[in-house]
Amino acid sequence: MAITRYEGRTFTKQVFQLEECWFVNCVLRECSIFYNGGSYIWENTTFENCDWKFQGPGALTVNLLMQIGLLKPGQTPPQKLQSSGHA
Repeated sequence: MAITRYEGRTFTKQVFQLEECWFVNCVLRECSIFYNGGSYIWENTTFENCDWKFQGPGALTVNLLMQIGLLKPGQTPPQKLQSSGHA
């Protein structure tokens, strides 16, 4: 799978597969982000009001977290999610 590096950019209402992107100093606003459970990279990146879609192993992990009480059903990520590092 090819990884595209985005640096110093702001995206609004775009669609991304998280495992295919490397975000550095970016802002994503109202974007749809799909996550399949694979490795990802983001550094100093902010996600604002994004819609997270969990698929495959990612969806299984979310389901497990709900079953053991670490994530509440219907719980969404914070309105602003910022992180550095990678999985």
